[in-house]
Amino acid sequence: MDRHVIVGAGAVGTLTALRLIEQGHEVRMITRSGSGPDQAGIERVAADASDPGALGRLTEGAAVLYNCANPPGYSKWATVWPPLAASILAAAESSDAVLVTTGNLYGYAPGAGVMTESTPLNSPTRKGQIRNRMWADALASHEAGRARVTEARGSDYFGPRGGNDHLGKRFMPKLLAGKKLSHIADPDVPHSWTYLPDVAETLVTLGGDERAWGRAWHVPTNDPRTYRQMAEQTAEIAGLPAPKVGAMPWSLIRPLGLVAPDLKELDEVRYQFTDPFVVDSSAVTATFGIEPTPMDEALATTVDWWRTNA
Repeated sequence: MDRHVIVGAGAVGTLTALRLIEQGHEVRMITRSGSGPDQAGIERVAADASDPGALGRLTEGAAVLYNCANPPGYSKWATVWPPLAASILAAAESSDAVLVTTGNLYGYAPGAGVMTESTPLNSPTRKGQIRNRMWADALASHEAGRARVTEARGSDYFGPRGGNDHLGKRFMPKLLAGKKLSHIADPDVPHSWTYLPDVAETLVTLGGDERAWGRAWHVPTNDPRTYRQMAEQTAEIAGLPAPKVGAMPWSLIRPLGLVAPDLKELDEVRYQFTDPFVVDSSAVTATFGIEPTPMDEALATTVDWWRTNA
């Protein structure tokens, strides 16, 4: 039985911890507040993961270290991510734990077309450049023999334990209440949506298979659907009428950025919804046999969770 250390206790960190427990591993979860699921086999520790000394001590003897952190607010990324990522990488180097990072698709430039793992990481956005620097530093450590690293990149999340995602708190409670839905852009543009339990399954798989190390992988993701299609399919599964779906006028959202920094930051990634945003995840399926959970099954589980926990 190995010990696995997870930084972060959001949806991804929690689902990853629960999957590891199912496999018989011990799990230590590290957050500033000491949060995480209250379950046998999971040790919850309150610590600042951006403190290299503290994190290094907590990672000693670990087989795998998972970066599932999610700093609150886009506007804080530039100050929070660099020291946090550096500390997590240093802990992986000192402990010899495999570092598995939860990534995203921000590193690819707008208009990249269908994104694969070989798509150039040349995003002009600040958030994309922050993520790309994190990966470049980790990969350099791997190539120098100081660490073993890999990264799992998913598109926008949905599923049980979802938070303030586009198909999370801003979507499910309204849909289940029969209210109108408003998207931040055209609701009829094709978009890839990644199921949260598939993210956890991928992280656990990558950490335990040396074929994964030294490169990034896309999380298994179903064929793209528009926001409207996701809303209609979810409503059908929930036994509800098709919801009314509209788009938020960007001319009204942009001025709010003057008083809400995170709304201002949203402008930089709005291209992900104004243009097709499609990911190809065939490599991880061909290599490890992980397939995306069928969409009907994923949405049914999501509806059940939100009905119980909303």
